[in-house]
Amino acid sequence: MIETIQWTPELGAGSPTLGIVYGFRIKATGEYRYVGQTTKSLSRRTGQHLSVARSGRKTPFYDWLRKTAREEYEVVVLERVVTSRGDLGLAEIGWITLYRELGDRLLNLSDGGLGPIGVEWSAEQREAARQRSLGRAGVSRPGESNPMWGRRHTDAQKAKWSADRKGTNSGELNPNFGKFGSEHPGYGHTMSDESRRQLSEMRIGERNPNFGKSASAETRAKMSAVRRGRPMPSSVRNAHTRYHTNKGVSKPECRFCVEDAAKNTASESE
Repeated sequence: MIETIQWTPELGAGSPTLGIVYGFRIKATGEYRYVGQTTKSLSRRTGQHLSVARSGRKTPFYDWLRKTAREEYEVVVLERVVTSRGDLGLAEIGWITLYRELGDRLLNLSDGGLGPIGVEWSAEQREAARQRSLGRAGVSRPGESNPMWGRRHTDAQKAKWSADRKGTNSGELNPNFGKFGSEHPGYGHTMSDESRRQLSEMRIGERNPNFGKSASAETRAKMSAVRRGRPMPSSVRNAHTRYHTNKGVSKPECRFCVEDAAKNTASESE
């Protein structure tokens, strides 16, 4: 049964509802154009959609939302879920599948659900998105202009997010699961010297998360047990001998390789 949500009351007030599956449909024809899920109130989620549309994000749904008058569509509740986030994701998948089979022109980019499933961007799509984002005003809101300026999430909120996301990006749910070598999106990627320098400066001195900290005796014992039996160089010079000299490798960033090369050059000139 489909019920139209009221705009003012908050979803879940006095009820055990965990979340809802909702739909945007055209009033004149009853055709659904978008199906989504939320654990927030429907009025708040709808407001977020409208805000994102006004910011200029380019997706089929937000393009449609910008050019369609508010009086022409309505937002309705398709299903209330009281069990778990997993069931909420499955409910969304079911409604998206149903309306696609009925012929409604849904503007969803994926099949719904939780986690990174349903859509995988091609290299061309990623490049197009990157080009669109260049020079876009209002994307970065540093300092006092950021809505989280001077605020911190509570420990309870952090724990809730951690529990909700646990396992959603592991194993086969990870979009890069089973991808190796040239198939992995990070294959061949190297950081620029400027990026390396910036990362280094971010972790120097007091900005290092471990600054002033020392491992406990228990932690040291665990680290020792993990490394027991593993061949490890006793010094930087020893590592140079093992991994460079003995293997015939010379690296310009290794000062011992540079010193050895200078000595060889000097001896040959004599």
